[in-house]
Amino acid sequence: MAADADPKLEAVLTASRDLGFLGPGKPWIHVEHALAFARAVPEAPTRVLDLGSGGGVPGLILARLVWPGATWCLLDGSVKRVAFLETAIAELGLAERVVAQAGRAEEIGRGSERGRFDLVVARSFGPPAVVAECAAPFLVVGGRLVVSEPPDTDPTTRWPAAGLADFGLALVDHPVGPPAFAVLTQAQPCPDRWPRRVGIPAKRPHFTGPSTPQDRRGPS
Repeated sequence: MAADADPKLEAVLTASRDLGFLGPGKPWIHVEHALAFARAVPEAPTRVLDLGSGGGVPGLILARLVWPGATWCLLDGSVKRVAFLETAIAELGLAERVVAQAGRAEEIGRGSERGRFDLVVARSFGPPAVVAECAAPFLVVGGRLVVSEPPDTDPTTRWPAAGLADFGLALVDHPVGPPAFAVLTQAQPCPDRWPRRVGIPAKRPHFTGPSTPQDRRGPS
């Protein structure tokens, strides 16, 4: 589905790009990438967290075009980006079921949102160890984590089973795309020790593996 088939969505994505919250390119590029997230999810979720939502991709697109019955939290550490997201949510008529929240995942994941989501999506949030540590606390047992991945990478080295198990996670699929994804499930409850304090997951990753330019340094 092209963004120009939804003029309001196209306008929001264009504004997000012009503010520097999205990368360059036509809005339809971001729409196509976001829709690919949905193909990695076996059934429609009920509560979804967009981890490090930034300019609203994939959260705004999936909330408007794919899962109209799901409630959403678009989490980002930047107050400026969250202010934009709040305006975008209103413009897209999503305010009844989509909220934007400013805060660090390490702190929010220890509060009332812990263990409340059956799906977490992440695009360019950070290296695998950072994504896993920050996402796992939000998931219910049986929930899914879908992460946008660089092409031509080895999932067994980027997402090692032993490291993931410490967070209660397990890798269940790795669609090669393009675009490529890592799909994980919350096999066990995330232990209370995770996540660590703000900034620690990025400074001292719980496990290491090959990094790529697509991986940001950590949550923002």
